[in-house]
Amino acid sequence: MDTAPLDGKLTFDDCWELLASAVIGRLALVVDGHAEIFPVNFVVERRSVVFRTAAGTKLWESMKEVAAAFEIDGYDDRTGEAWSVVARGTTALIDSQEEQSAADALGLEPWQPGAKSHYVRLEPNRLTGRRFKVTAPDVWNTRWNDQRRASFE
Repeated sequence: MDTAPLDGKLTFDDCWELLASAVIGRLALVVDGHAEIFPVNFVVERRSVVFRTAAGTKLWESMKEVAAAFEIDGYDDRTGEAWSVVARGTTALIDSQEEQSAADALGLEPWQPGAKSHYVRLEPNRLTGRRFKVTAPDVWNTRWNDQRRASFE
């Protein structure tokens, strides 16, 4: 992976590499005039984000092909760095069996039980990311489940 510039911004290729290495992210859609966030497992296929869903709000809103955002983040306890990637674009249903099979071949399998027969693609028109050094925790006052503690214990 490229080294992030001093300002912490990730390169375009770094963003895609991090997206491709992740398996779960958050899809942001506007529902009834307000923002909604949906956790989804996904794959990167043809430089786009693909996920499966059942009939419901995610599907209905994704069919509108309006603005959407997708975000992943992470923390590396070996380096003490956190990162975040945001893809902004539009969503569209994938009707092609060939495209659905291509996503399935990459391991796109729903985590939640039940039929998830609808495939959705988010085509980013903007991709941004940043990496930053995380402040060392105050081990005695930090919550027990804070990931930063692991590097000090």
